[in-house]
Parts: sequence; C-alpha cells; structure tokens
Amino acid sequence: MSRAFLPLLLLAVGAIALFVSGYDGPAAGERSITLATTTSTENSGLLSHLLEPWSEATGIQVKVIAVGTGRALALGERGDADLVLVHARSREDAFIAAGHGIDRRDVMWNDFVIVGPPSDPAGIRGMRDAGKALAAIAANRALFVSRGDDSGTHIRELELWAHAGVYANYPSSGADTYLKAGQGMGPCLTMADQRRAYVLTDRGTFLAARRTKDLEVLVEGDPHLRNAYGAMLVNPQRHPHARTDAARRLLDHLTSPEGQARIGAFRMDGEVLFHPHAAGD
Repeated sequence: MSRAFLPLLLLAVGAIALFVSGYDGPAAGERSITLATTTSTENSGLLSHLLEPWSEATGIQVKVIAVGTGRALALGERGDADLVLVHARSREDAFIAAGHGIDRRDVMWNDFVIVGPPSDPAGIRGMRDAGKALAAIAANRALFVSRGDDSGTHIRELELWAHAGVYANYPSSGADTYLKAGQGMGPCLTMADQRRAYVLTDRGTFLAARRTKDLEVLVEGDPHLRNAYGAMLVNPQRHPHARTDAARRLLDHLTSPEGQARIGAFRMDGEVLFHPHAAGD
C-alpha cells in the first residue's frame, strides 16, 4: 500500500465509523431548544405539565426563559431563543412583520382579573367593566400595583387605563398611589397583599398563589380581560443557528389535538386555567 493512499483509507474508515455509531450531524444540536415565554405560563405550573411528557417522548429538552412578553420577544429578536410563546397580539404581529419570527399560531387563552383586598376601598367588587373599575380605583386614590415591566399583563393594563377615559394618563401622572413594581406577576401579587392594593393579574397565577395571599377576585368577565397566547418560531433566515426543526416539533405539538387536550386538562383546585385556542375557539 502506497503512503499516498493511506490518508485516504483512514479518512474513509473514520467516515464509516461515524456513520455506524449513529452520528446525525447538525440534528444532534437539536436535542435541546430554548423557549422564551411569559411568567404566567411557568408560575401557573402549565409549562411543566406540557413540556415534561413531551421531552420524555421526543428526547428534546426545553430550556425555558420565563420573562415578560416584551423581554421574551427581545430574546427572539436577538436569536437567543428558538420559539416564543407570549400574550400581546399587537406585539406579536409587529414581531412577524419585522421579520423576526415565522409561523405564528394561536395556542390558548385565559383571562385577566382585577384582585384586591377584601375590604375593597374603591368599591369595585362585582363590576363588569374593567376600565370603570380602574377609574374608581384612581378616583378613590386607592393603591394600585402595576407590573411596569413591558409584559403582556402590563401592556393590557395600559390599554385598560386608556379605556378608562379621563384617567387614561393616570399611570404616567406620578401619583403616589400608582406603584410600578418592575417585576413579575408573583412578586406583584405579594406586594399587593402586603400593601392592601389592587393589581391586574392573569387568573392562573392568582389561583396558584391565592392560598398565601389575602386578596380576592373583584372584577372579572369583561371581554377586554380575555388574554390570548400565541407562539411563533424565530426566523432561521435571520438566525441560522436557530434550532428550527425541533422548535417546530414543539409548536406542532402545542397546536395538535393531543397538545390542545392537555392544555384544556390542566386544572388547579378544579378550575380550568387555560383554554385551547388553536382552532380559534
């Protein structure tokens, strides 16, 4: 055997060894993906309910980064996530229009509620108009805790203040009764409990925390409080390193009949926290 032929032979043997050992090239990097999502999906317990059995079945691990909607979308924009699950439709549409994401799909919905101390100093208990309830809170100079973090909840809160009409500018008025927390939903509920204040929260996070809080649901049922979640892939043309195939498998699962049924089956104290929405229900 000539010396010139030996390197070629070794290269061929190495290639065969890699093939036999099951080497699967770039797909090996898709054994894990990063999901940027909101604190409500994690604090409620929904994510572990959905992701643990899926990871066991597929072998794909999901790293979850739970932050506010604004920060989750920023992670996707920078390519620091493969899949984004958030709840602020106008921001989601802008994300897609700017070319940061692809294949947006409806996934589920729940609702916001306004909770506060049982004493209800602003007298909003039983109101069906969230804007009028916020107006009453401002008029009575009752304490209100805002997330103030560009989350989906904060975005909806500002929309509701605008719906309140004359008090549309209240959040920017510098009022000492409007407390900007700059934190997630769990800490905001703790702050509202400690300060005997009102706060807008998603129902799921409140139900998960209510046993340790002296807060009650005071306003619910307004159509403006419906809270829809959408998921989208980070655009691989912008970020070629994105693990798009594995992320699409998770997106397909979340919007499949099986995934939707699992979302609908998630309950806390017998209450449904999230409603399937892939079919537009």
